[in-house]
Amino acid sequence: MDFKLNNRFSQKLPADPNTENSRRQVTEGFYSFVNPRKTGKPQLLHVSEEMREELGLLQSDVQSDEFLNLMTGNSVLPETKPYAMLYGGHQFGNWAGQLGDGRAINLFETEGKTGHWALQLKGAGETPYSRSADGLAVLRSSIREYLMSEAMYHLGVPTTRALSLALTGDPVLRDVMYDGNPAYEKGAVVCRVAESFLRFGNYQIFTARNNIKGLQQLVDYTIEAHFPHLGKPSKDVYLQFFDEVTRRTLDLMIHWQRVGFVHGVMNTDNMSILGLTIDYGPYGWLEGFDWGWTPNTTDRQHKRYRYGNQPNIGLWNLYQLANALYPLVDESEGFEEILDRYKSGYATKSLEMMAGKLGLQNAGEADLELIADLEACLQLTETDMTIFFRKLGDFEKDASVNGFDLISDAFYNAEELTGAVKTQWNAWFSAYAKRIQNQNLTDEARSAAMNRVNPKYVLRNYMAQLAIDAADEGDYRLIDELYELLKKPYDEQPENGKWFAKRPEWARDKVGCSMLSCSS
Repeated sequence: MDFKLNNRFSQKLPADPNTENSRRQVTEGFYSFVNPRKTGKPQLLHVSEEMREELGLLQSDVQSDEFLNLMTGNSVLPETKPYAMLYGGHQFGNWAGQLGDGRAINLFETEGKTGHWALQLKGAGETPYSRSADGLAVLRSSIREYLMSEAMYHLGVPTTRALSLALTGDPVLRDVMYDGNPAYEKGAVVCRVAESFLRFGNYQIFTARNNIKGLQQLVDYTIEAHFPHLGKPSKDVYLQFFDEVTRRTLDLMIHWQRVGFVHGVMNTDNMSILGLTIDYGPYGWLEGFDWGWTPNTTDRQHKRYRYGNQPNIGLWNLYQLANALYPLVDESEGFEEILDRYKSGYATKSLEMMAGKLGLQNAGEADLELIADLEACLQLTETDMTIFFRKLGDFEKDASVNGFDLISDAFYNAEELTGAVKTQWNAWFSAYAKRIQNQNLTDEARSAAMNRVNPKYVLRNYMAQLAIDAADEGDYRLIDELYELLKKPYDEQPENGKWFAKRPEWARDKVGCSMLSCSS
């Protein structure tokens, strides 16, 4: 294996001088050196072909013992020094103090064919930031992250990527639902890949500790390494940096809303400074369209991170980042203007996104009523979001196709389709037909445009759970089947039509298919 190493983060920024791998408050440096934990009987389950090629690896490389040992923590490259990053964060709205990479260990940074990449093992053992945890990961959560991060990339959603999925051969004790019933599960490790794993919390911890020198070092490094087009760091450039982070975060929120993805745990330590989807824990997909749905058992009561609130939480988190960066600028006006642009920008971009999903040209305020009426219809009875929008692409503007019949497969409860429900839907389809008749676009062209933004296939929770259940029995074929399916989420793929289906009833309340814990 021949990686083009460029460990700029650890070369540019100082390390924690204490090299002992013990749980503690790290008060110096930006990261702590720590080696992954050696595993008992490692087994490679899957490798992303796209990331393999991007990193310049050959098939023979990923089939080697050297690669297996590297990806499971049993060895490190001789010219590298793995480390865990220091950061803090707000968790469910409350400042949590020091957090850090509790079960993630950064192996090294390298240059790929198209960009710069950091490789990180998730589940590779304890670090100084593990607190009371073991730093390990289990197969179910690792399958979910591995498949989901690659699936999101192909959906066009900014995201971290994954290179490999492997078993460790070591059992890991987990209490899945935090109900006092722990059990041993198969241990696993995912190699995550991203340009950077820097989070809002990396900056917050320095401001919280009044270490403004450390804050400036980190911000200056971030601009030079990841935002060089902004120029040499200065007060104006710090504001430009925050503005770009804000715009990237807004774009990410719009993408999540577009495809029906719910992150589940949007703490500030889970917010990427590059606007990437990061940390796939208790995430989920909207089955029935529901503004109030959250997949996270920890969030069951207050639903802070529910689907409809994600854009607001994105803004709330940006306020916390602004507070962290404030000492470098020492005036609030610039930050306030940027945050206000997020608010107005969301209204504009949300309309553009919904217009794309509905195939509307030249969308304007007059379309807001049509969109609001649709959202009301979608909540009359449980209606599958993915199936509805994909089926809507087949509607014809002369209304020769009955709209209600067209979307019938999207409804979960046939007994709730009363006359009043049908009447409201038919009224909406009548308004929709009138709207698309007023644009110079054929049905075929509109359908093609809609199908480019409305996926046919997403990694529904029950699909991931099927792969997990099979893998627990030693059958890993479904991991590969779903991996291949999700590489082309907007294509028809008639041979895979079985996956274009509503959540089966058995999965409605099944652990892993409805609500998930943070250990997921």
